Amino acid sequence: MKQNKRVAVTGGIGSGKSSLLAIFREMGYTVVSCDEVSARLWEDGAYRKELAQLFPDCVLNGQLNKSVLSALVFADDLAREKLNAFSHPYILRRVLENMKEGLCFAEVPLLFEGGYEGLFDAVIAVRRKRETRIAAVRTRSGLSREEVEQRMRCQFDESNLEEKNCMIVQNDGNLHDLHDAAKEIIKKLDF
Repeated sequence: MKQNKRVAVTGGIGSGKSSLLAIFREMGYTVVSCDEVSARLWEDGAYRKELAQLFPDCVLNGQLNKSVLSALVFADDLAREKLNAFSHPYILRRVLENMKEGLCFAEVPLLFEGGYEGLFDAVIAVRRKRETRIAAVRTRSGLSREEVEQRMRCQFDESNLEEKNCMIVQNDGNLHDLHDAAKEIIKKLDF
């Protein structure tokens, strides 16, 4: 009988984590996204209320404003640490609860920053050329170059990936190349 195996997929903003996970999902594997879990938590009134208490300057017209909170945490290291300390336990608990059957993948953008590698059986890090990442995020999110670069500075330095115990996917090709990389990963991980 096959055992459960939890695999984290990480990488900087615009690296192609979501594209790789979409391929794994197409292949029939369970895929969980920290960003999707976080978005669902924003629908939880008690969660938003606690965040509003932690960040009262981000409350506009009686409601916690996500855009104001984002601007604050990407400009202020202490505020970002405070947000992560509050939200990450909620998010990771829900992610792990959804990774129960067979080979499962989770998109965990801040895996190395939070020291969460030990929660997973394996780690895949996706990396991509800086300019390609910036262009992808600007197209997807409508952020300015400065905003993208600000977010990139808050993330793990990809040049240190070789020091981590992980599989590295260099995502500078096309979608076909990423499919090929996904198939190779499955061969290495299949149990």
